[in-house]
Amino acid sequence: MDNNKLKVLFVASEVSPYVKSGGLGDVAGSLPKALQALGVDVRVVFPKYGTINEAGLENLRHIGTMAVQLDWRQPQADIYTFDAPYPIYLIKNDYYFNRGHLYGFGDDYERFAFFSKAAIGLLAAIDFQADIIHFSDWQTGLGCVYLKDIYSKFMFYDKTKSLFTIHNLQYQGNFGRDVLPQVDLNDGYFVSDKLEFYGNASYMKAGLAYADHISTVSRTYAAEIQTPRYGYGMEGMLKSRDHELTGILNGLDYEENNPATDPRIFANYSTKDPAKKAVNKQMVQELLGLPLNPDVPIFAIVSRLAEQKGLDLIAGCMQDLARRDLQLVILGTGNQHYEHLFTNIAYFCPDKISANIMFDGDLAQKIYAAADFFLMPSLFEPCGLGQLIAMRYGALPIVRKTGGLADTISHYDYVTRQGCGLVFEDYLASGLLWAVDEALHLYANQEHFKAARKNAMKADFSWTASAKEYVELYNRIKNPSKI
Repeated sequence: MDNNKLKVLFVASEVSPYVKSGGLGDVAGSLPKALQALGVDVRVVFPKYGTINEAGLENLRHIGTMAVQLDWRQPQADIYTFDAPYPIYLIKNDYYFNRGHLYGFGDDYERFAFFSKAAIGLLAAIDFQADIIHFSDWQTGLGCVYLKDIYSKFMFYDKTKSLFTIHNLQYQGNFGRDVLPQVDLNDGYFVSDKLEFYGNASYMKAGLAYADHISTVSRTYAAEIQTPRYGYGMEGMLKSRDHELTGILNGLDYEENNPATDPRIFANYSTKDPAKKAVNKQMVQELLGLPLNPDVPIFAIVSRLAEQKGLDLIAGCMQDLARRDLQLVILGTGNQHYEHLFTNIAYFCPDKISANIMFDGDLAQKIYAAADFFLMPSLFEPCGLGQLIAMRYGALPIVRKTGGLADTISHYDYVTRQGCGLVFEDYLASGLLWAVDEALHLYANQEHFKAARKNAMKADFSWTASAKEYVELYNRIKNPSKI
């Protein structure tokens, strides 16, 4: 082991491609790879769920067992590793993790307290003295408490610092006060400057209160969450730690998302040779039963179907959209209200709208490759990956100016020929409809449309720049006296 290398343990409740429910999994699967490329000695740990993608675990092997103290109990954590580009560890306990899905159980407070403690204990078990433990979202929030108040008393951990990243502040891990003794914490933690949150114990607040530094996934979102509109009750705590809160934009895995090499799309293309994007459009129209018309623009939605994604705006102008000369392709699952809405209107407008209520990663890539525009009018968006993938594949994002969307998408300017999408500000259906009409106007002027598409495809939101910012932040946390 090179003792001069920065040493980081990345702790996450999901890691793509092994197990994933959202953007956290994408980040946990991509950022460590970029950190390693910059010379960081990075290790990753996540739970061994029953739903894990076993096909990705090459030469899985058991390397040890440890007991984890939770009140009077000592459940066992089996440690596994496998062959991967960088060291990855799995924490196995079938009682906690061998279930049909990742979250939403009555004992989530205990499951992720166990995982957080086991992740910290892993360091001693593998003799990896980390400079930074990088925790993510409420599932690992108690890890910041355990590190600061329990493990730091031991010499092995006394120099280890913590970074807690907020991927989505809306999901907070709030549980009843009575859970505290069950997760090895006393009632002294149930106060307003620690874990108490409107009568509950909050795992998100634990991370915010106890981490040595806090980060989130875009600069604009870092500012937004300090306001009542976006803070979900945590804005006071975040504002008090403003000097210890950093926004770093998520990146995109440009190897996995590359239209020039992607085997999941119908025909490969690039900025230098974009012609075959039209093949993808034709094939997706045929696949989804839409009229084969190369001159009609495809607008795509590839999303979790939730209020956060601005679907109320789309619902509010759906009839107007159906009257426009466009095709709308929807892919996703989620809230049944939106699933039924899109299914019903697709039934009545089969020549305009295709609603695909499912999760299908291969179909998602085909839709990105076929689309001319990508709808993402979010109510709020910490960072967003959909708009980054869309740009990579030459689909111009139509977004509301919030969070990471504000930091990544600029409105196309006909004079300067700069910009890579269409942007509106107010959270109103009329604002979205204005942006759609702007998109149709741009599409009618193919010279400018192709210029905007080229801008989008050439934009660089790979992990390299963001990973460098994380390395700088890790070093500041490790050596605060050198700031």
